[in-house]
Amino acid sequence: MKIAPIHRAFSAMRNRHSPADLLLVHTGQHYSRNMSDDFFRDLGIPAPGINLEVGSGSHAEQTARIMMAFEPACLEHRPDWVIVVGDVNSTVACAITAKKLGVRVAHVEAGLRSRDMSMPEEINRLCTDAISDLLFTTDIMADENLRSEGVAADKIHFVGNTMIDTLLQQINRARQLPLPDGLAQGGYAVLTLHRPANVDSLDRLAPIMRAINAIADHIPVIFPVHPRTAPRLKEIELHPRIRNVEPMSYLPFLGLVARSRMVLTDSGGIQEESTVLGIPCLTMRSNTERPITCEIGTNVLVGTDPQRILREANSILDGHTRPGAIPEKWDGHAAERIVAVLVNQEVPELPARLASALERA
Repeated sequence: MKIAPIHRAFSAMRNRHSPADLLLVHTGQHYSRNMSDDFFRDLGIPAPGINLEVGSGSHAEQTARIMMAFEPACLEHRPDWVIVVGDVNSTVACAITAKKLGVRVAHVEAGLRSRDMSMPEEINRLCTDAISDLLFTTDIMADENLRSEGVAADKIHFVGNTMIDTLLQQINRARQLPLPDGLAQGGYAVLTLHRPANVDSLDRLAPIMRAINAIADHIPVIFPVHPRTAPRLKEIELHPRIRNVEPMSYLPFLGLVARSRMVLTDSGGIQEESTVLGIPCLTMRSNTERPITCEIGTNVLVGTDPQRILREANSILDGHTRPGAIPEKWDGHAAERIVAVLVNQEVPELPARLASALERA
């Protein structure tokens, strides 16, 4: 969702006779069909030029495999820039690999901070931002984070949110897709859970699901179950109005969220999407790296206390929803701003470290 508009913006620039070129690398970190292949189809992204096919593993295993597989790609194609997005293991692995070869790195979605070092994503964000040459931010709070960490002002570019670029381009298509049988617009809630802190321990997951069971007394709950969550869920008795479904590709899920009464989640991106869609969002975490969605959007942090989750959900069902605004520059043009900055950068000679690595290879 974050790469698709960047790919389109580069394609548009090539059509205007710009020499800029883009090679899409799929690390294979998200490797199940519903979590990768369907997304390329839904978003109109061509097949990746390179698929590293890394698959799953521990954080260390996955990061190391990506680095080992990505280095030959850099050596073969000699990029002027490596663009990384988000905060997953692929992000930091490709950033480190490129930087050690002397290739410049641009980080899309830079500057987000949860201040929670127990989150692997927070470590990925900090490390990637520390070594990146250009930092493309989604909101002014991210800019402030980077400045407070001593990042030079000329590296920071407030461009907006490429995931919202995709949402705005695809929302009409998504809303035209049929809802699952028995659901009506505004008559159901959507649930997603995948954070290790929430789903790896039955002691943590069971109380959350007790709250969801109580919510299901009042409204059906549609639950696309993440592969990480599925094993623990088998040990919990669920309300009959909680409908477990397979993970969904982008368009069907966007259409589901856009027509829901509320979203309950521990995801990051859904906090942003629900804010733009005007859908109330309850985030079952004690912190968020996207505080702009709480400050001016529709998002409320409810933690994992069942009573608070239920209280906030009941408030929404009673019609007490907070009015939300859309953050600045979440206007569908973030990718165009990113590409404009990148193509206007001076292209250096082949970096010495990359040349040296090519000689060794």
